[in-house]
Amino acid sequence: MTSARAEVEPTSAADRRIRALRPPKPVADPLVAHGALVEEERRPGGHREQALTVFLTGAECPFTCAFCDLWRWTIDGATPPGALVRQLERVLAEHDGVRLDRLKLYNASNFFDARAVPSADLPAIARLADRFASVTVESHVNSIGPSALRFASQLRGRLEIAVGLETVHPVAAARLNKRLDLDRFARAARFLADNGIDLRVFVLLGAPHVPTAEAVEWTVRSVDVAAQQGAAVVSIIPVRGGNGEMERLQAIGAFTPPTLRQLEEALDACAAHRTTVVTADLWDAALLAGCESCRQARVARLARINVTGRSEPPVACDRCDR
Repeated sequence: MTSARAEVEPTSAADRRIRALRPPKPVADPLVAHGALVEEERRPGGHREQALTVFLTGAECPFTCAFCDLWRWTIDGATPPGALVRQLERVLAEHDGVRLDRLKLYNASNFFDARAVPSADLPAIARLADRFASVTVESHVNSIGPSALRFASQLRGRLEIAVGLETVHPVAAARLNKRLDLDRFARAARFLADNGIDLRVFVLLGAPHVPTAEAVEWTVRSVDVAAQQGAAVVSIIPVRGGNGEMERLQAIGAFTPPTLRQLEEALDACAAHRTTVVTADLWDAALLAGCESCRQARVARLARINVTGRSEPPVACDRCDR
């Protein structure tokens, strides 16, 4: 069963165009998280954590970014009070007895938007996070402010906020419909640093409106800016299609899907960072264009580098290295 009804009122012509191109989305149950996973993560300094990521089901983000596909996992309307608490209780019960260091709460929106995360639920969420040394949530930088400080004060562990910088390419950044500029990003980074809150950053590989030949270069530049602003972790995320808008941009030559080789090049180029952990997002690595003979070996190499931080020789392949 699917729903084609938009749950956030578009505020611009770009919003309306992007939303009109979306395919129907599955109906989500507001009482059930749509996924959870445990993975080993490297942190600055080289130590490793066991992180539990919970993909919460709630209201859609009010921003309509051109590249976003996270709206698929949201509900129509505001998140019901108590729903996120119930989702988190269920997932934590399923992981009772598992050694875990970090809790990552990704709600496909902005954690500090009361429409997505009811303010009355924050104390209960904080109590459920008591067993974790660190908690990561996601937010647009425009939503970071006093509510983040209040939530941080309720946690027993340390708070980290994950934000999307996406790209510092000036033309692309202006056309992503994200409503973000570098000055606002820098102010948010300073605010977090001044208040003892860690910063995690998402950077795109293959952002629309970035020339294909410059895709890796601009990804690396964007990682550098995030590191300069004090990011503890930067994740390089290959842009995915499937939301309608990316297909439109591809048809007019403004977007070329990134390749597995480009992801390798971008991560390898960021190996010099020492105070910032840089990783490659491998969520949909199987969908990236690349040689099928060596794909598995290349993805495995990236996964090892993500965890160890150590450079490795490139994968040799008789078929694609000719």
